Amino acid sequence: MKKIILLALIVGAITAFFLFGGSEYLSLDFIKSQQEAFDAFYAERPALTIGLFFLVYVAVTALSLPGAAIMTLAAGYLFGLVVGTILVSFASTIGATLAFLSARFILRDWVQQKFGDRLRAINRGVEKDGAMYLFSLRLVPAFPFFAVNLLMGLTPIKVFTFFWASQLGMLLGTIVYVNAGTQLANVESLGDIVSPELIGSFVALGLAPWIGKGIMSVIKRRKVYADYNKPKSFDRNMVVIGAGSAGLVSSLIGATVKAKVTLVEAHEMGGDCLNTGCVPSKALIKSAHVAHQMRHADDYGLKPVEPAVPFGETMRRVKNIIATIEPHDSVERYTGLGVDVLKGYATIIDPWTVEVALNGGGTQRLTTRSIIIAAGAEPVVPPIPGIEDSGYMTSEDLWDRLSEFETIPQRIAVLGGGPIGCELSQALARLGAKVTQVERGKRVLSREDEDAAEVATRALEASGVNLLTEHDAIRVEGGNTLIVEAGGLEREVPYDALIVAVGRKARLTGYGLEKLGIDTDRTVVTDDFLATKFPNIFACGDVAGPYQFTHVASHQAWFASVNALFGTFKKFRADYRVIPHVTYLDPEVARVGLSETEASEQGIKFEVTKYELDDLDRAITESETQGFVKVLTPPGKDKILGVTIVGARAGELLAEYALAMKHKLGLNKILGTVHAYPTLAEANKFAAGEWKKANKPEGLLKIVERYFSWRRG
Repeated sequence: MKKIILLALIVGAITAFFLFGGSEYLSLDFIKSQQEAFDAFYAERPALTIGLFFLVYVAVTALSLPGAAIMTLAAGYLFGLVVGTILVSFASTIGATLAFLSARFILRDWVQQKFGDRLRAINRGVEKDGAMYLFSLRLVPAFPFFAVNLLMGLTPIKVFTFFWASQLGMLLGTIVYVNAGTQLANVESLGDIVSPELIGSFVALGLAPWIGKGIMSVIKRRKVYADYNKPKSFDRNMVVIGAGSAGLVSSLIGATVKAKVTLVEAHEMGGDCLNTGCVPSKALIKSAHVAHQMRHADDYGLKPVEPAVPFGETMRRVKNIIATIEPHDSVERYTGLGVDVLKGYATIIDPWTVEVALNGGGTQRLTTRSIIIAAGAEPVVPPIPGIEDSGYMTSEDLWDRLSEFETIPQRIAVLGGGPIGCELSQALARLGAKVTQVERGKRVLSREDEDAAEVATRALEASGVNLLTEHDAIRVEGGNTLIVEAGGLEREVPYDALIVAVGRKARLTGYGLEKLGIDTDRTVVTDDFLATKFPNIFACGDVAGPYQFTHVASHQAWFASVNALFGTFKKFRADYRVIPHVTYLDPEVARVGLSETEASEQGIKFEVTKYELDDLDRAITESETQGFVKVLTPPGKDKILGVTIVGARAGELLAEYALAMKHKLGLNKILGTVHAYPTLAEANKFAAGEWKKANKPEGLLKIVERYFSWRRG
C-alpha cells in the first residue's frame, strides 16, 4: 500500500506539472524573457530566492521532469559561476538520490525477483565496480539523467556510493552549463552549449576510469610475473596436473582442438571417481540393494530368503567393475586421443615450467603456455585422540582394505552423516554388518531439507543402521572402541572396522603452490574464469571448489581449458546456475537448485508444491512408494527455483528438471509434455499438475461455471 501511495503521488505531481503548463516555465525562451523580473526578485530577497530555487531544482530532478538543464542555465545567470555551481551540484544530487530511492522502494524487489537470474551478473558488477559505472554514466550526456537514477535504483549499489559518485560525475557538466548561463543572452539553444567536441571530451573522461583500470590490470599482471623469466618458446600449449574427472576432460578438450597437451598423474588414471569414489561405491550399493530385495521378496509376492554374503566375492565384483571401466580412462586411450600422458609427480617450478618426477625414475621438465591444476581432494581425518592407532579407513583405502576380508566385518563404526557416510552405512548394513553411524549434527544430510533428511533417516534405520545423531566422537580406546558423547554422557561403540567419512578437502600441498605464492583458502583461489593470481594458471574440480561433484569437475574443466587455450581472444565465466546432485541411498535423495532452507536464508519468496510417490501407479506396481517430488516456485509463477526428489531412481528423474531450469522452462511446459505411462517420470508431470491446481484462476472458473449453467438452460 505504501508503494502504491508513493507511486500515485509521483504520477499525480508529474501529471499536474504538464496539465498546468509547467514545461512552458522551464524553457529557454521563458527564462530569457523573465531576466529582469528574476534580477529584481533576487535583489530584494536573495536568501528566499536561493532557497526556492534549490527546492524547485530538487523537485524537478526527483520527479524526473524535463527542464533541469534550463534551470542550470538560470542558476549561472542568477547566482554566478561559483554559487550557481554549488547550488546545482547539491540540488541535482539530492533530487537524483530521491528518484533513486523511489525506484528502489517501488520497483527493485519486483524486478530482482522476476529477472534475478538475468541480473545476477549485473548485480555482481555493480557491487564490485558500481561507483565507476555510475561515474562514467554521469559524465556522458548521451545517457539520460533520469534514466540513470531509476535504473541504478534497481541495483544493489549503496545509497552513499550513489550520492558521491553522482555528485562527482555530474560536476563537470554542471560547471559547463552554469558557466554558459552566466552568458545567457548569447545562448540560443542547448545545442550551443553541448557541441560534438564537448560530448567527445566527456565520453573520453567517462572512459578514463576503465582505461585506468585496464592499465592497472596490465601492471598487476606484469608485477605478478616480475620475478620470473618467460620462455621465448614452449614445449606445450597446456600441462594438466591430475587425471581425475577435471584433468581428463581438460586434457581431452585440449587435444581435440589440436593443442599440444601433457597430462600428469602420479597414481591411478581416473582419479577418485573411478578408483575410490563413485564407481566402487555404486557397485557396492547395487549388491547391497539386491541383498535387501532378497530379504524383502515378500513385497513382490515371493518367498523371502536371507542372502548368503561371501563378502570376498562381493568386493571382487567391485574390483572387476573398476577394471571394466578402467580402459575408458587409461593411458593408452588418452595417448591414442592425442594426449601426452606422464605418470609421475608434477611440481610447478614457475608460471611456465612444470617438472615431473617420473614414477619409473628420472625427471622431465616442460615449458608450457598454460597450466591447469586438477589435483582433486582427499579425505578429512578429524584430530580425535587415539585415531592414529585406530586402524581407521577412509574412502581412499577403504576398497583395498575391505577386499582383504572374506567375511564382512561384523561391527562397523562410520563417522559422518553426509552423503558418503550415509551411502556406506546403508550398504554395509544391508550386506550383514552391524553398523553404527555417528553424526555430530541434529540430522544426517544437513544440506538437504528436513523432510528429505527424515526419509533418509528412516531408510537407514530400516536397513539396520544404529544412527547416533547429536553425538560427538571424542576419542578411540584400545584401537577398537570409539567413545562418543551426547548430553555430557559417554558411550562406547566397539568396532571391527572404523570408517571416517566426515568430508573431503582440496589437495593444496606437494606440487609447488607454496613456492609460487598461489592463494589458497580451503581451495585454490580462482577468479570467475577459474584463473589463479597467475592469469595462465587455472584450477578446476575439487581442488577449486565450490562443489565436490564429479559432474561439476567435468563442467569446470571446459571453462578452465577453453580459457587457458583461447583466453587471449575470449574468456568464459564458469556457470554454476544449475547444479544437480544425488545421494545414492535407497531411496535416493536428489536436488537441483534451491532447497527451502536456502531460499529462506536468501530472502527469496517461494511456494512449495509436493507430490507424494505413493500416489504414482508405477511406484505402486514396483512397491517403491517411499518419497516425493517437491518443487519450489515464486508465488503464483511456474518458474522453477529448485527441486528435491526423494525416491527410487530420483537421480534419473531429476534430469528433466535440470534441463527445464537450464533452458528456463516452467512447470507449464512440463505439464504440457506427454510422459509415457506407466513410468516413474510421470511424477514430474503430476507435480506440475499439483502446482497448476493450486494456482488455478478461480475468478475465471466462476465465470466459466456461469457460462455452462447458462448453456444448460
